[in-house]
Amino acid sequence: MQVVPRQGGGAVAGLGAAERVTEAWLANRRLSEHTRAAYRRDVAGWLAWCGAQEKDPLRASFLDVNAYARGLEARKLAATTVARKLSGLSSWYDFLVKIRAVEANPVGGADRPYVSRDHSATVGLTPGEVDALLVAAARAGERSRAVITVLADLGLRVGELVGLDLSDVGWERGHRTVRFVGKGGRPRRRVLTADAAEALDRYLAVRTSGDGRTSGDGRTSGDGPLFVTSSGGRLDRHAVFRLVRRLASEAGIPAADRLSPHSLRHAFATAARSEGVPLEDVQDAMGHADPRTTRRYDRDRHNLDRDPAYMIAAARARRAGP
Repeated sequence: MQVVPRQGGGAVAGLGAAERVTEAWLANRRLSEHTRAAYRRDVAGWLAWCGAQEKDPLRASFLDVNAYARGLEARKLAATTVARKLSGLSSWYDFLVKIRAVEANPVGGADRPYVSRDHSATVGLTPGEVDALLVAAARAGERSRAVITVLADLGLRVGELVGLDLSDVGWERGHRTVRFVGKGGRPRRRVLTADAAEALDRYLAVRTSGDGRTSGDGRTSGDGPLFVTSSGGRLDRHAVFRLVRRLASEAGIPAADRLSPHSLRHAFATAARSEGVPLEDVQDAMGHADPRTTRRYDRDRHNLDRDPAYMIAAARARRAGP
């Protein structure tokens, strides 16, 4: 990375060089486009701060990173947001260490905000609210119904949903399935529930390709995005975000203006655990590498009705007999 002098005696990495290094770093990672875009913004924010402070990012210390983090907190950003930005920046510096552009990662010694694994800022939904959202989606049209049903029944990330292609839907060993690339670039597959499969088939029967043609028979062969706009382009995450909030408002769900597609993912995990699905099965379904992440999604995990003490006492009573 080329370092060029700045007026006033400071030095910063050349913008073009920094961008090239960032792209090389991202190319070296298996990431979704959404994550790549977020990482680009995180690095760009740091470089802009370094430029304003006349700091050379190649010579930054943990003290500089601390000052940057405190500045983010002063902007009233959530601790989770600050922690995520620093995590992306740390990964960027790890790459710089590997290519010997810097000797050490300055983020490693920085004071990162504490983020509890039991905390999630996502607003959740009760099973009844999910049902009401599905009813509103069915009234809104076949695409809306299919989008919300797949999110609710499978707990997919919104990026996984909008990234689906026609060819990703099929049959495997008697199961209707959907294949997709999950977080970290891992190929995954999930079964479609009867409701999700029916919703998809009804949508495919009226799905337009942008030139007025429809799939007609619900088949999913061929290329192209599964969920499309009226002009035939791929439906994006922002459209799904707006759809969830609009339908939630129509369904009379409280806090509709604070919901997101991720709210349905949280609801999926909570409902699965409440129905007795083992934690490891929910973890696998959601594509979590760490079971502690899955537990954070389970909003009902602190329900006293689920205290294992009741199960142990009941088993003891059965052994004792009448």
